Amino acid sequence: MESFKIVAAEEEPVPVPVSPIAQYFNSSVLSIVVIGVLETEVPIDDSQTIPLLKNMLLPINPRFSSIMVDKNGVKQWKKVEVQLKDHVKDPIFPAEKTPEFYEKCQHDYISKIGIEPLSQHRPLWEIHLFKYPTCNAAGTIMFKLHHALGDGFSLMGALFSCLQRADDPSLPVTFPSVTTQPIISSKNGDNGLIRNVPKIVSSIFNSTTDFCRSLKSSLVKDRQTPIRSGSIGVGYGPVSISTIIFSLYQIKQIKTKLGVSVNDVITGVIFLGTRLYMQSVSQESSNMDSTAVLMLNIRMLRSYSSVKEMLKPDSKSPWGNHFATLQMPIPKLTDAELSNPLEFIKKAHEIIKGKRSSFGVYLTARLLDMVKKFRGPEAAAKYVYRTLNNSSMAITNMIGPVEKTALANHPINGLYFMVFGSPQSLVITLVSYMGQLRIAIGSEDGFIDSQKLKSCMENAFDMILKGQSCLS
Repeated sequence: MESFKIVAAEEEPVPVPVSPIAQYFNSSVLSIVVIGVLETEVPIDDSQTIPLLKNMLLPINPRFSSIMVDKNGVKQWKKVEVQLKDHVKDPIFPAEKTPEFYEKCQHDYISKIGIEPLSQHRPLWEIHLFKYPTCNAAGTIMFKLHHALGDGFSLMGALFSCLQRADDPSLPVTFPSVTTQPIISSKNGDNGLIRNVPKIVSSIFNSTTDFCRSLKSSLVKDRQTPIRSGSIGVGYGPVSISTIIFSLYQIKQIKTKLGVSVNDVITGVIFLGTRLYMQSVSQESSNMDSTAVLMLNIRMLRSYSSVKEMLKPDSKSPWGNHFATLQMPIPKLTDAELSNPLEFIKKAHEIIKGKRSSFGVYLTARLLDMVKKFRGPEAAAKYVYRTLNNSSMAITNMIGPVEKTALANHPINGLYFMVFGSPQSLVITLVSYMGQLRIAIGSEDGFIDSQKLKSCMENAFDMILKGQSCLS
């Protein structure tokens, strides 16, 4: 493999401060990484790896060629020389085995690299080339990226920027367009404000409730249940990984029938599947109070455009860690929901609808700023850790390309991502691609039965799909 050395500029670059959230996620109590998984249609040709990294990944952002240093008590990004060969891993497994064997090897390998810490003496990323055929692919490319480099929106955006359309590389890769809307509109002057008084009152109530729930979650733990061991969590020990594919067309059918959003449907399916799993393991604890932490992108635009757009000074969708956590109670499963599972979607819709009119995430962000200011970044990191550790599960999602893509002439059959280093026993990630929704489940190995949980998620989707088909 050809080796390149990227040399820092002769002039000393201006130091770039490390953002508060980046410090929280690379601290003594938290070290969170994202692994993006690309399943290739053809065997991997690793001769293109180093040129791809040199010409496409490193130029995306200076953080890919920087390390985090402490200068006079202030964390900064320092530009360094990058030995690209040190960032490329090529694992070896027994030859001439079945795709099912390599599928197991691949999942075990992802779990292994997910919990291994990245070296703090070189830029915080790696690429792993799994050159063995699995049930879904001829090969697998894994990008391991530290959360300190950016949030999921930034990191997956960087990954998407390396892709080209498989049908015509000269055309741009496109993504579904999703924009946020202001909670209260003032374009109609005072009359508009008067008409929005109920919304303002609702917003104040929901903001206060969410902020108080956030404070409570940093102090009070969810009880132990079939989805919460209360011990180590994903990223602190062996992790079982499984994935599910649902049709976005069918999800949109349910959305239209019920008059809700795609996110409402997805959240309802996950919550129903989770409760079905809890019920199958233990009737006693199946309806205990359980909390899910949602990782929310707080940019004005929620759909990925381009890295170039993200790096503009006035970008509405800037690079970095621009997200917040939101605690949501998992609805309880009653006989009414079992007989009419659509009620679970409606419950999820009502909960999410209340969150949309809340400024709780921003109030929590301000609280973190105050903790950092008066007690330091490590104290703020501990606050974030407690909030995550006291909950039962984490959910995060991304919008992916509409068309089939390719990476360095390797057509991509499928993609998903997983987050490691979170103290919960259960982490669920979602990404759309080519009209499908890929759900990845990372669960604490030896505690959660990942195959049973996967089956319960599939059962929940089938129950909801059959329920909506009965509507007129």
